[in-house]
Amino acid sequence: MSTQPKRYAIVGVGGRAEMFTKPLCKEFKEGNQLVALCDINPARLKLYQDQIADDYDYGQVPTYLAADFDRMIDETKPDCVIVTTVDAYHDEYIIRAMERGCDAITEKPMTTDDKKCRAILQTIKKTGKNLRVTFNYRWGPGPTRVKQLIKEGVIGEILHVDMEYLLNTSHGADYFRRWHREKDKSGGLMVHKSTHHFDLVNWLIDAAPETVFGFGKLGFYGRANAERRGESVNYDRYTGSDYGDDPFALDLSKNDRLTKLYLDPEKHDNYQRDRNVFGDNITAEDSMSVLVKYRTGVHLNYSLNAYLPREGFHIAFNGSKGRLEYTESHGSHIIGADGDADAENAKWQPKIVVHPMFGQSYEVEIPTATGGHGGGDVRLQEQIFGMNPPAEEWDRNAGEQQGAASILIGIAANHCFETGQPQQIAELCPELPTAAKLSDLK
Repeated sequence: MSTQPKRYAIVGVGGRAEMFTKPLCKEFKEGNQLVALCDINPARLKLYQDQIADDYDYGQVPTYLAADFDRMIDETKPDCVIVTTVDAYHDEYIIRAMERGCDAITEKPMTTDDKKCRAILQTIKKTGKNLRVTFNYRWGPGPTRVKQLIKEGVIGEILHVDMEYLLNTSHGADYFRRWHREKDKSGGLMVHKSTHHFDLVNWLIDAAPETVFGFGKLGFYGRANAERRGESVNYDRYTGSDYGDDPFALDLSKNDRLTKLYLDPEKHDNYQRDRNVFGDNITAEDSMSVLVKYRTGVHLNYSLNAYLPREGFHIAFNGSKGRLEYTESHGSHIIGADGDADAENAKWQPKIVVHPMFGQSYEVEIPTATGGHGGGDVRLQEQIFGMNPPAEEWDRNAGEQQGAASILIGIAANHCFETGQPQQIAELCPELPTAAKLSDLK
């Protein structure tokens, strides 16, 4: 007996949509069907429609402007809507999809503030629909190996975690060229970027957050900081301006993919992808320090800086029997530009070192992997779209409650930046169950 393919629609066709269009139309075409694309910009819709038809040999996928989202649902009848829009609109499309009978998959972060988070959880309870949050960091071989070692008890009971994340002047600066620099659109890096990191820690130590305190500032990017340092800056957008050897400049016209994805479509929505990182209208922080108390009693000390000469992260787990350190050194990349995922992956250089309380330190071998995000993208795609995905033994699939546990740390930190006071997670979102373990959340 034949099984009908699962029907998907994608809303938001910027740089991240290809994470889903490519596997749906190529590697995992069997058992799946992409029935519609939706965006505010007709030029980007045409670009993706042509890519799917020509590069993937998939045929013409119907396109809809965002104003016609409800009509798209009625006409194409997707089983699931994949949301890859600007972060601040994730909640709108998740909720509208569910109210019209669809499940949803959302790019991280699930949403950007506590009010929207509560609305999503309330809608799921009301409709009974399912939401998956795509945390690809969980699926890399390095973090999976760390999860195994912690579960095996190699350093005993986890008591404390330190995590330092470094964004360099290629990747980090890129957040301050585009819409992410406007905090009302992204939640700031504390939500948009750090949701990856908070989720990774939550999952690795299997704990749910309770209390957050932190400080954040815009200390490097922005007009005021450049002028404070006495730097001479041309504050215009980069494309079409004379910046010479300015290492922060990104000329969209010099990259075919960025030209087609952003520069050419600009006339339809006025979105500028190449704004000066030392210009005005930057409301997101570039330097953040956060403390988290978990309901299991573990404490996390976290920092993120977005203007450094190198990129990667270091996590140290301090336990009753020793210390485990996990490090990744990342290559530079520009979101939306063409790139070789395997070439980037080769730069990640993951490393695990175990320091027993009484004994010799040793390095732990990590399986090699291909694909973006250290090999996590491919494994996540297989889990979502594969006809027979591998059995999942490490609880890497994340639903709305685990998605909420991640973003609420960053959202709580944003409240702390404003008030200077600690923030209780339960006060922000009473709809999130007060479980101590992350694995007790969906």
